[in-house]
Amino acid sequence: MMRQFFSLKAKHPDALMLFRCGDFYETYCDDAIEASRILGITLTKRNNGASVGSEMAGFPHHALDTYLPKLVRAGKRVAICEQLEDPKLTKKLVKRGITELVTPGVATNDS
Repeated sequence: MMRQFFSLKAKHPDALMLFRCGDFYETYCDDAIEASRILGITLTKRNNGASVGSEMAGFPHHALDTYLPKLVRAGKRVAICEQLEDPKLTKKLVKRGITELVTPGVATNDS
């Protein structure tokens, strides 16, 4: 899954990527540090048994309308990466792709 994340992140290295994992949008590495600072969410580590882990922060997918405007107001360009297939229908890694790129110049429905 992390290979998939880094492959997609390489397409938009200057954007903070929200990577959909089930019911959550996750951020990793430098994106996680930045997102936790801006959004006030918990920064954790993902280590998968390794002695050195990578930073991770996330929030429930249904809270996107709350958190996305905060990132944009902070001047961040945000790449939204969604699951492109139903996880129940595959035994492999779920296909994901960047479905939206939001920049500070894009109008959002900011309640």
